[in-house]
Amino acid sequence: MTDQKASQDNTHFGFEQVKVDEKQAKVADVFHSVASKYDIMNDLMSGGIHRIWKRLTIEQSGVRRGNTVLDIAGGTGDLTMRFSRLVGSEGKVVLADINDSMLKVGRDRLMDRGITGNVEFVQANAEALPFPDNTFDCITIAFGLRNVTYKEKALASMARVLKPGGKVMVLEFSKTNNPLLTKAYDIYSFNLLPKIGKLIAGDEDSYRYLAESIRMHPDQETLKGMMEDAGLTQCKFQNMTGGVVALHTGIKP
Repeated sequence: MTDQKASQDNTHFGFEQVKVDEKQAKVADVFHSVASKYDIMNDLMSGGIHRIWKRLTIEQSGVRRGNTVLDIAGGTGDLTMRFSRLVGSEGKVVLADINDSMLKVGRDRLMDRGITGNVEFVQANAEALPFPDNTFDCITIAFGLRNVTYKEKALASMARVLKPGGKVMVLEFSKTNNPLLTKAYDIYSFNLLPKIGKLIAGDEDSYRYLAESIRMHPDQETLKGMMEDAGLTQCKFQNMTGGVVALHTGIKP
């Protein structure tokens, strides 16, 4: 279900239909709840494979010394940490997240590792990024786009603040094309994942929402088309782990 399929007044929050003006607060509640256990749960949810997905994203970013990078929905700072080393003292990385609890965890984590000189922290809504046009050489959003109410607005906002020739990278859970993998993935997502969430984070409902939000996210071809509609060119995607995750990229002409 894409944004266009939501009604004028309603949108999806996982499998639930909610008022558009309620979704942002509901998503915020989820991430306020899971922020302190987010890294542990990522490792448990993916068996640690999320680190490989993120490393591949970094490797394909083309980011180099002196670049300016925006890490949207940067959460606990996994990508920001790596980009900080790549851009060096001449560059800058902005970790942006709409959720202040996640932003605080990310800021504390990076500060604990001594990563402060070339990193800024900004609380921002992806649909209306508070930056001038043509600011960033690379923009990433990892496992965050599916939580955005109006994905088209977010992609257009990213395209606006990206420099010509710059790259947008969307790393997100996606759709598998293997029936057996899909079945196993569904069993894990809807039966085991909420129980792990309850055991580790004390929050079963939030992790049930996260599983549902993955299923409501546009498939690979649909998201590619949305990026093209936002004005990006050379849009393509690379499936990882059988399509459980896909990395979409697009260039600003």
